[in-house]
Amino acid sequence: MLPCYVLLDLETTGGHAQRDRITEIAAVRIENGIEVARWSTLVNPSVRIPPFIQALTGISDDMVADAPTFEQVSGRLLELLDGAVLVAHNVRFDHGFLVNELARLDIALKVKTLCTVRLSRKLYPQHKGHGLDAILARHGLQTASRHRAMGDVEVVQQWLEVAKAECGEAAVVQAAHQLLQGSAALPPLLETDVSQIPDTPGVYFFYGEGALPLYIGKSVNLRTRVMSHFQAATKAAKEMRILTEIRRVEWTETAGELGALLLESRLVKEKQPVYNRKLRRESALCTWMLHEDALANPLVKLVQLDALEPSQWAQLYGTYRSKRQAMDALRQLADAHGLCPRLLGLESTKGACFAAQIGRCKGACTGREPLPLHRVRLQMALAQHRLQAWPHPGKVGVREYHADTGRTDIHVFDQWCHVATVHDAAELQDVLSMRRPLSFDLDTYRLLAARLGTLRKSDPSVFLIAPTSESPAA
Repeated sequence: MLPCYVLLDLETTGGHAQRDRITEIAAVRIENGIEVARWSTLVNPSVRIPPFIQALTGISDDMVADAPTFEQVSGRLLELLDGAVLVAHNVRFDHGFLVNELARLDIALKVKTLCTVRLSRKLYPQHKGHGLDAILARHGLQTASRHRAMGDVEVVQQWLEVAKAECGEAAVVQAAHQLLQGSAALPPLLETDVSQIPDTPGVYFFYGEGALPLYIGKSVNLRTRVMSHFQAATKAAKEMRILTEIRRVEWTETAGELGALLLESRLVKEKQPVYNRKLRRESALCTWMLHEDALANPLVKLVQLDALEPSQWAQLYGTYRSKRQAMDALRQLADAHGLCPRLLGLESTKGACFAAQIGRCKGACTGREPLPLHRVRLQMALAQHRLQAWPHPGKVGVREYHADTGRTDIHVFDQWCHVATVHDAAELQDVLSMRRPLSFDLDTYRLLAARLGTLRKSDPSVFLIAPTSESPAA
């Protein structure tokens, strides 16, 4: 499959690479298609093994009591990995544990990785399941040592031989090399192993030497999106600049696209990355409010959005980043609809406005057009810019679930504002018990307004959390 690779599997005390520890290692080294070394060992993790892990793997505290520590076996492991590609089923898991164990010994692991889960998806796209149990069932393979390190390594080894027979060795080799390709396009100073970036929705962060990110982005497939930045570096000046500065990539997974969009928007505003142009923090937004009195002069007034209660937002027209932008927009509206600039507060003259003198105003300022009619025409002109009324009787939750990771995110919204994102019923109750002011964000409003079709009562992922009367005061 590859000139030199090591099939590896670990058993551990849990799933957290930084907190949990290794209890067993198995490795088989293949050079030019020939097995040249086979090694396995129990490892004393120096911590207790949880009962459910003991039940799953069959490895007990007594079994590892006299086993060597990871430090004692690390030399043999590094010898096996020297010059080889690390191949494992869900390689992110195994690589993450090795990186953390070696870091405790002040050793940096530098090794290319290949994930046989991704290889299976590439070779067998017609199948949904690609875990070891699914592969065992799919190909009729057997093992007496499932969830033991060498037993799982042997399953992968058997599967590779079956894949060569079913798909052809050339196809397996080509697929493996395609999964490894792209390393030449990686940033020269990049320290992050990009194979560890998950194929899930979320937000990614590019860092240089400083503590603040250079760039923040989101995607429904983090790894694919990050790699697209690197591959576009030869064509886009911005990507090339990032390429020369980036040192590491970090990421936060979400359950779906909505969660990624919300998180990206919030973090860009908070951290102000130098290469992000969109989603920057808004200065105080202003908006037009129509006077209730048809005889008022001016008929509209410019107000600060954050100075108003959420209940007033449906009476507002447009959102602008500056007074100048708001005035320009109102002036264009007056020109397009023959409205009177003086009655809109755009001119301070008395008598006929300049637009009336050149025939562009229908004469509300001189009495030729009734003021109530002019106000109605103004309302109609403003209608397309009106902030939409919140279409729910209170807070709503939008649930996102990712089948591959099992992650659930519940996004709580009220009056177009993102209140919080929680993951279970207990966290949801905590949010509902808090009293916090609502903060209008233009990007969140636009996102939700554009997706109103997904916020219907008929959508099972959307549910009413608390009626307005029960909601915490804004």
